[in-house]
This record gives sequence, C-alpha cells and structure tokens, in this order.
Amino acid sequence: MIRLLRYLLFPFTIIYALVVWIRNRLYDFKLLPSRSFDIPTVVIGNLAVGGTGKSPMTEFVVSSLKDHFKTAILSRGYGRSTKGFFLVQTDSSATDVGDEPLQFKNKFPAITVAVCEDRCTGVEKLQSTHQLIILDDAYQHRKLSPLFNILLFDFLSFSHPMFVFPTGNFRDLLMEAKRAQIITITKCPIDLSNEQKKTDRKQNQVL
Repeated sequence: MIRLLRYLLFPFTIIYALVVWIRNRLYDFKLLPSRSFDIPTVVIGNLAVGGTGKSPMTEFVVSSLKDHFKTAILSRGYGRSTKGFFLVQTDSSATDVGDEPLQFKNKFPAITVAVCEDRCTGVEKLQSTHQLIILDDAYQHRKLSPLFNILLFDFLSFSHPMFVFPTGNFRDLLMEAKRAQIITITKCPIDLSNEQKKTDRKQNQVL
C-alpha cells in the first residue's frame, strides 16, 4: 500500500528531480560558487537517505591515513541542537555535537573531530593545523569542491527502483555518481556468489 502511494506521488518526484538537476548544473557551470582548498579534502557520502555505511567507511579511511597525515574529521553533526563550528571532545554532549562525531572522537581521541554545517567554514578553521580533512556525509554539499569523493551504495538499493523522493529513497540523481572517484557497494551478503559480484561490478561501471 505504501509503495503504491509512493508511485502515485511520482509527479512530485519529477519536480524534485528537476530542481536537483538544475542545482547541480548551476554548480557544474560555475554559476553557483564552489570552493576548493590547498589542503587535501576527502568526501565520504551517498545518494540515498539512510545508512549505507558512511561511518564505518570514515573510520576505515581515518585508520588507514592517520599515521601518515595529521588528520581531521569534519561532520555536519546531524541531530545537534547547536549551530556553527565546534571541536568535539571525548566528554562532549551528543546534544551539542551529534552522535556520530562523538563516536568518531571516542574511537580516535588523538584525532581532531569538528562539526560545522557549512563545510567550507569548517575547512577554513582546520586547514592551517592539519594535512588532511575527511568530510563525513558531504557529497551533496556542492559549495565545497573536494579533492576526492568516495560514494557508497547499499547492496539492497540495486534491488529497487533508484528514484529520488518521494517515490524512491534517493536525495540526489543517480547520474551524480559520476563525480565520485571511488564507488563502494556496502552491506553485501557474506555468501555473495561470484555471479552476483560480476553483476555488481557491471552496475558499478554503469554508474
């Protein structure tokens, strides 16, 4: 019943898709400003709403690079009641900085973790004292032009129509996957067959 209702809302999906397409093209054609920085910036994000494994991927990237570069994690801090730039401490409140940034800080206490809804402002404040900034869930933040994009897709998302809201669960168009340098399919079944792996690789190449 819910699926039927979502398909009935398809005209609104077309409107949403058009708005998202226009916004992205404005950034592509530099009609809206997008900033790049001298410091390497790595964005980890997705196109869909919900958990695709961004936090584990962020932790993996940080674990791999923190011994080679002075690294900072920059997040928006979803769910926090505060605004602006904050440095996360191990004793910070999730209400002030958000659950995931606090999780990052407790897992990597020696790493700088910061929250700021404006990623460019956050990078400005961190760049002079760091060598690398990992941005969690910033793929749609087109005001920032990162050095590198890692895009995640949930394995099950390929089993459903990849529509944007409200018919589907995507907040961005599938064509925007082309901005990513690495595409990773997450939450794959442990017993994934070789044939399914080949199919997923072909889908990845199409993206």
